[in-house]
Parts: sequence; C-alpha cells; structure tokens
Amino acid sequence: MIDIGVNLNSIIDLAALSEFQAELTAANISKVIAISSNLAESDELIELSKTHPNSSIRYTIGCHPHHASEWNEDTTSSAITLIRENSPVAVGETGLDFNRNFSTPKQQIFAFDQQIQIAKEMNLPLFLHEREAEDTVIGMLSNATHLNGVIHCFTGNKETLKRYLDLGLYIGITGWLCDERRGHDLQEAVKYIPNNRLLIETDAPYLIPRNIRPRPRKNHPKFLPYIINELARIREQSVEEIEKITHMNARRLFNI
Repeated sequence: MIDIGVNLNSIIDLAALSEFQAELTAANISKVIAISSNLAESDELIELSKTHPNSSIRYTIGCHPHHASEWNEDTTSSAITLIRENSPVAVGETGLDFNRNFSTPKQQIFAFDQQIQIAKEMNLPLFLHEREAEDTVIGMLSNATHLNGVIHCFTGNKETLKRYLDLGLYIGITGWLCDERRGHDLQEAVKYIPNNRLLIETDAPYLIPRNIRPRPRKNHPKFLPYIINELARIREQSVEEIEKITHMNARRLFNI
C-alpha cells in the first residue's frame, strides 16, 4: 500500500525514523509521500532522504496556501533549484484555501500560479489543496494544459468530483470517508471515482478515521487499512482490489 499524503514532520521526531520505518513495514505500507508545506519543510525532507536513502519516504516540494505569503519571485527560483537538484515526486502542497485565508487570496493565487508553471516546466504532477475555492482552482487549472495531479483530501460531492475528473486529476481519499457526521457527500461521491483515478491517504496526523477503536491520539499511515476497508464496502469491491488499483495509480502518477 502507498499512503500518498503524510505530514511527516508532525508525526515523528525525524531522528526516530527507524522506528517509524518498522511500523510501516509491519503494516505492509511500501511507500509514504511526505507533504511539504513550505520550502523550509522541503529542505528538511530532502535532508532526511539523503540521510536515509533506503527509507520508504518520498516527498513533495512546494508551498501550502496557508504559507503563500512567504512566496515571491526568489522563492520560485529557489523551488526550481531544489527540484532540479533533488528528486521530489510532485509540486506542492499547493492550491487555494479561501476558508481560513491565513494568506490573502491574492497571495495564494500568485503562489499557486507560480507552482503551476513550475510543475509544467519540471514535468511533475501537482499535489493540490482546495477549500472553498473550487471555481478559482478549476479555472486556473483549466488554463494550464498538459498538467497532471491529485486533489488531496477530497471531501466534496459527486458534482464537484466530476469537475475535477474532467480535468484528468486523481482523487485522494482520507479518513473523512469514515466520518458518519460529515462524510455523507463523500460516501456517495466515491462510488463514481473511476478505478484508474482513485488514491488513498491518511493525511496523518490529522483526520483519524472514526471507525478506529480505541481511538488513537493522532493519525498514522498504519491506519490506512481502515480507509481501504470503508472504500471497499461503499464501492462494493474487495479490499484486495482497492489495494491493487490504488497502489498502481500512485506508482503511475508519482513515478515511483
């Protein structure tokens, strides 16, 4: 199994990687993709990868919309240099978040547009975040041809799903699916995701699946099977089929 979205720096002390690796192996997790929220975090993940080249961890390089105020022309150049000199699997986490607006919409749009251009130039997929910014995100992506990517932590309904699928994007499903309080739209929408566009992620340490008993203090990639089991139930597929297709899709999109 491949967990395509983990906030690694929030889960472990990076010095304790060997213990984390053992937990992945025990849970049959072959790879995790660590998400960068800004270039400082990208630097940390690059160093981790160099120090532990045989680990199961891959990483992105980019800037979350919450940190978009940190992005400028110099940041664009720095990101391109980091990508050229290293081996990220995607650009991001990038996109727009008009729910919290920790950075202004103008700052977010600028940083997102710059990262779209970087992804095109470097021939990498986009690792996308969107909250209450559907029309703007889709509009910006529609104007950018020959791009691939994944909508990370998709929580929308089947109408929104169709709009993202029409752009050729992959869809990342988290433990939100397991939430009986607020996951109803998503539980209906996942029935319509084509097999070749489905991806799974924990977004650890966040979004603990609510079907875990007893409930842990924080999420972890080892809890990925809870999401897979719920997907299999809702989509009326076997657990083995969900594992197989999501593994293949992750390898294809991220070239791993």
